Amino acid sequence: MPFDEIDIPDILPQRPPFVMIGKLLHVDRRVTRTSLHVSGDNIFCEHGRLTESGVIENIAQTCAVRMGYINKYVKLDTVKLGFIGAIRNLEIVRLPRTGETLTTQIDVQEEIFGMTLVHATVKVENELIASSEMKISITDIERRENE
Repeated sequence: MPFDEIDIPDILPQRPPFVMIGKLLHVDRRVTRTSLHVSGDNIFCEHGRLTESGVIENIAQTCAVRMGYINKYVKLDTVKLGFIGAIRNLEIVRLPRTGETLTTQIDVQEEIFGMTLVHATVKVENELIASSEMKISITDIERRENE
């Protein structure tokens, strides 16, 4: 299925207003890329900027979208819940402003026993605004469709 035809809530465990992904741009075995237009009504926006928590959640949800895509479209299974296991080497150069569009990329470093280690970068156009390593644990718990 073309990425631009995918409805993000179909492959993401989170529900509005907690969705921090606008579009899925790319997925392969190692790289996933998403975008998010930062709007003023985003629950993580304060004083015209996306907060640090919003940037971290955007990275985590890029990981979740990757696994949701794999589960639904590759394995033909259901979307599973995941949890942040660790965040390392987080560097936020600046907070994104409302009206800007983030492009978040995760590069899978390792996958073992339900744990995925990624290196993440968040950019506005070509400007790096954040980077981090994140460890995500995927469970066998299925997302409930009515939530």
